[in-house]
Amino acid sequence: MAVTVTWINHASFRIVGLEAVVYIDPWKLTNAPHDGDVVFISHSHFDHFSPGDIEKVSNDETCVIAPHDVIVELVNARAVVPQESIWIKDVTIETVAAYNISKAFHPQGNQWCGAVFTIDSKRIYYAGDTDLIPEMTDLSDVDLALLPVGGTYTLDAQQAAQACERIGCKEAVPYHWGDIIGSDEDADRFAALAPCQVKILQPGQSVEI
Repeated sequence: MAVTVTWINHASFRIVGLEAVVYIDPWKLTNAPHDGDVVFISHSHFDHFSPGDIEKVSNDETCVIAPHDVIVELVNARAVVPQESIWIKDVTIETVAAYNISKAFHPQGNQWCGAVFTIDSKRIYYAGDTDLIPEMTDLSDVDLALLPVGGTYTLDAQQAAQACERIGCKEAVPYHWGDIIGSDEDADRFAALAPCQVKILQPGQSVEI
């Protein structure tokens, strides 16, 4: 069975496999499905950590995973740092560092995260808000990379294409464009430069892997 990855908007995604539903940084949801088995929060900035949207996707059995500075504002959540491996239901989550090298927006010392989600044998890398960092070369067997392309706070289009080279991903989807930061041109430039297949989604659209 294919795994479906939907771009909700900005940096928010929904991943659906055979037995599990994963939300990544839910934000600005227009509905309240309460169907999440796992909710992953990459860091505490408002466009990634929205308690109201977490509530919309959660139910009594939902597991929320987030860095320590997010956990203090939540109930029934699990704190993580980079380089952890967690198994929840039919999903394996391997947390990965996400930080800026030459900017002050996302300090490495905050221990904020991206992650690789393995669901139904498919491996999906969500980069979080990050620059082009050495840890990307440690990733392997990534079927789909979800990468920011807007620049200013994160990778720009060219750096995101370089990230694809480091990761060796089969496909990629850009985010961090179209709201707050980034434009259609950033997404298009990334698609032109990336060494793998790129699928540019509009909010609400999905890709199957």
